[in-house]
Amino acid sequence: MAAPNDCATSSTSELPIERSASRDEARLFVALWPDADVRAQLSRRRDAWRWPAAARPLADDQLHLTLHFIGAFARNRIAALHRLLITIPVMSTTLRAHDDEVWRGGIAVLRFASDASLAALHGRLGAVLADLGVALDPKPFSPHVTLARRARGAERPHDPAAIEWRADGFALVESLAAAGSGYRVLQSYLGTPS
Repeated sequence: MAAPNDCATSSTSELPIERSASRDEARLFVALWPDADVRAQLSRRRDAWRWPAAARPLADDQLHLTLHFIGAFARNRIAALHRLLITIPVMSTTLRAHDDEVWRGGIAVLRFASDASLAALHGRLGAVLADLGVALDPKPFSPHVTLARRARGAERPHDPAAIEWRADGFALVESLAAAGSGYRVLQSYLGTPS
């Protein structure tokens, strides 16, 4: 996890979030956020593809696995969201890269096999978000890392290296508004390593 902070034992209920008089909402999601080693593996996997000229590979620091997209969320409600997220139990899970694909719309992804602990975390997060009025994606959860956009016609790696990702928590992340600004991890939520 990037910028680890064990919130399960934190006594604070406020997050260090920038307030802006001109912007009362944040565009949020919860994700598995890779550590430096996993990020390097994901970057190598992305770089093993042959991208068409129009493709837009994601930058290294943008590679992640979304658990739930929240969307526009009132900044004055983020502290309440945080107080609920710290209550969610997290068990360590090991994800294994499953397959490289280009999805409809030209989105190139690296899919990961799911396991019971990842599915349980996804479900617990979904329940908390639904209680807060967040509209959940009705499609079945398909764990993946987006590698590139506009990737129609890209050639997948022929013999990709295996990737194992041990995840010990999740992150609350803000998608920054300015084009190309990327993401900012607002808070990491760590479980108990097994």
